Amino acid sequence: MKYIIVGGVAGGATAAARIRRIDEQSKIIMLEKGKYISYANCGLPYYIGGTITSREKLFLQTPTSFGTRFNVDVRTENEVIQIFPAEKKILIRKADGAQYNESYDKLLLSPGATPVIPPIKGVKMEGIFLLRNVLDTDTLKDYLTTHTVKQAMVVGGGFIGLEMAENLHHTGAHVSLVEMENQVMPPIDFSMAAHVHEHLTQKGIALFLSETVTQFHRIEDKIEVWLKSGKKIMTDLVLISVGVRPEVAFLKDSGIQLGETGGIWVNDFLETSIKDIYAVGDAIEFPHPVTNKPWLNYLANPANRQGRLAADNMVKGNSEKYEGAIGTAIAKVFDLTVATTGLPGKKLKQLDIPYQSSVTHSQSHANYYPQSLPLTLKLTFAPQDGKLLGAQCVGYEGIDKRIDQIALLIKKGGTVYDLMKVEHAYAPPYSSAKDPIAIGGYVAGNILNGSMPVISWREMQQVNREESYLLDVRTADEYKLEAIAGSVNIPLDELRNRLAEIPTDRQIYVYCGIGLRGYMALKILVQRGFTKVKNLSGGYKTYSLAIAPVANQQKMMDPHEEKHHDGEQKKNLNLKIVKVDACGLQCPGPILKLKKSMEEIQEGDCIEISSTDPGFARDAQAWCNSTGNNLLSNTFDKGVFTILIEKGALKGCNLTTSCDSKGKTFIMFSDDLDKALATFVLANGAAATGQKTTIFFTFWGLNVIKKTEKPSVEKDIFGKMFSWMLPSHSLKLKLSKMNMLGIGSKMMRYIMKKKNIESLESLRKQAIEQRVELIACQMSMEVMGVKREELLEEVTVGGVATYMERADNANVNLFI
Repeated sequence: MKYIIVGGVAGGATAAARIRRIDEQSKIIMLEKGKYISYANCGLPYYIGGTITSREKLFLQTPTSFGTRFNVDVRTENEVIQIFPAEKKILIRKADGAQYNESYDKLLLSPGATPVIPPIKGVKMEGIFLLRNVLDTDTLKDYLTTHTVKQAMVVGGGFIGLEMAENLHHTGAHVSLVEMENQVMPPIDFSMAAHVHEHLTQKGIALFLSETVTQFHRIEDKIEVWLKSGKKIMTDLVLISVGVRPEVAFLKDSGIQLGETGGIWVNDFLETSIKDIYAVGDAIEFPHPVTNKPWLNYLANPANRQGRLAADNMVKGNSEKYEGAIGTAIAKVFDLTVATTGLPGKKLKQLDIPYQSSVTHSQSHANYYPQSLPLTLKLTFAPQDGKLLGAQCVGYEGIDKRIDQIALLIKKGGTVYDLMKVEHAYAPPYSSAKDPIAIGGYVAGNILNGSMPVISWREMQQVNREESYLLDVRTADEYKLEAIAGSVNIPLDELRNRLAEIPTDRQIYVYCGIGLRGYMALKILVQRGFTKVKNLSGGYKTYSLAIAPVANQQKMMDPHEEKHHDGEQKKNLNLKIVKVDACGLQCPGPILKLKKSMEEIQEGDCIEISSTDPGFARDAQAWCNSTGNNLLSNTFDKGVFTILIEKGALKGCNLTTSCDSKGKTFIMFSDDLDKALATFVLANGAAATGQKTTIFFTFWGLNVIKKTEKPSVEKDIFGKMFSWMLPSHSLKLKLSKMNMLGIGSKMMRYIMKKKNIESLESLRKQAIEQRVELIACQMSMEVMGVKREELLEEVTVGGVATYMERADNANVNLFI
């Protein structure tokens, strides 16, 4: 028997070794068009970043060692260019261009996938790279060694793109990442990707979401990258990672059937449409076990399993069926770990498959044991019987074992109830008595049986504030820091004594920090006669993270540096420092512990508090702003935030006069063209003098800061009505007087252009360049159905408290 295997990485190498183990006498030929076989392509990014220091460690076998051990005729730089199934022959091209034929009895195709090269002007210029194989890696590594790379850009925010962003960062480059979707890691849901957005910006990665590259230009030794939005970014290096597609071009005229996704069609035995020809790996399509629809799965683990099964079927006859892969994947993103299995909510929605979901926030192990780190788990499941459809997990520790357990249950047709039955190995350093996946199962079960009706963070954005009642059951301190606009604060421990304050004729939406106190409040209300109550799934932590705009920033300070509040870098501050460990505590634990500790020290002394709650860094800054204490430093290392705060004097009332060097604030209430022009003229003038300048856009003023080209967003009927009736962007604004059905505004723009007066759009751009702060009123956005994605990227979203803080520090406040 003569076996030929096309492709010497992952599935191909596995199949060759397996065939030899069960058939010692047959002839095996393995053809690989590249120079190398059986290499660790998943390790390539870590070799670029220096984590893997030895190139040789990437090679599991060499052609010689593999050939000797398994008695396989390994031929590298031999590319199969055509297959003739009727004659059972293949045509092969060698590195020198010579061609020859080879016959076979059984043929296995494992050609892999090829990177997608987008049709962008300048994409093939020097300094622009792909990363798919060893040759790509060597070329990129050599460029980094021989060139000074201070700025790098990654195009594509998938798993490989993020791994490359991290590893380029480790080389010392400042990294920008461009992704055409509104999130990184498209295989996971937006609310889970939001954790990654926050972490990336903390590490100093500049994110450009909902963006595409339109062209590249070489300017001396730099690459100028043009984005669809009009932004231009200078960089020293570009890495393109926008996806791959099956390598199937050589199958033309072979008669081998391709599937609807473009991959090689195979049956349950991994045999193609032609007898005695099998296929495995990235190039094949196979039905997804959950949807039963064909899909492409570019992962190493399934490829290796397929190689083993195909080898058995080739040697023994078709006896081993392949069960299919559900897409279990994991990635390290700096300190964060992100994993997914099965189908996320957005894919289920796209496929019109009914589902429900739950979001839970737990700890990686017992919170009283040191270094207990946060872990967020999202489950998707069938509403009828609770059958598990998918799971996503984000955190710093223990992510892999949770996602692996759930993946096995999904492949076995398990339900959320099976999550409660999983018997975990428990000891404080490794888990909790109630493991995160058990908690996820309990919460999902409560949703299914109706004992905890929930509302998602997306649905909460659409809630009509007039017809409903938003109840925040967190502590008063938490509520003061941040809250959902329009909500009323009644702490959980006071709820039973304040039931009379809650309306009985309106829908009640309860929320807390992570969902647990909200559930307890819901149970109290329902058992006290309230019939229309829902709990916010995942609590305020999920909601606030999901709606927060991506704010690019420089990386946090080195853990060994401290920044004094006057802006000077100082070390070894001569201060009395009290250390407080709040690691493992969920919100509001850290902020309450900070408050209590601060009450026990004297003015001028410091608290150094450590927390594993990602939101604590933001909360601590807000708490200091409102209490008069001074945040001296904020460092972040391996999932732990360490914050140094100096106790200040109690805040008193300050009288602001025109003699003080204060900021300027404007409330842009109107969407009249002339009033918008006046606002930006004044704002630019104020900013030019060095004054802190803020424009707060509310109600009709939101139309002034809408994008010209807006993405498609979902809206309720009221949001759609506002969209129909209001100007879609600033070019559609009318004059407050003499508009004359639009003629007036066109005349105004014509005269301004003729007299070389800047347009509104140009004035707005100048304001952004001068760092004028543009804030959109969150409440107005919710009332008028305006989505964050519709507004300019430079706009931040805030509420009344945000504006009042700016106004308090200004000596000019104008309402226009």
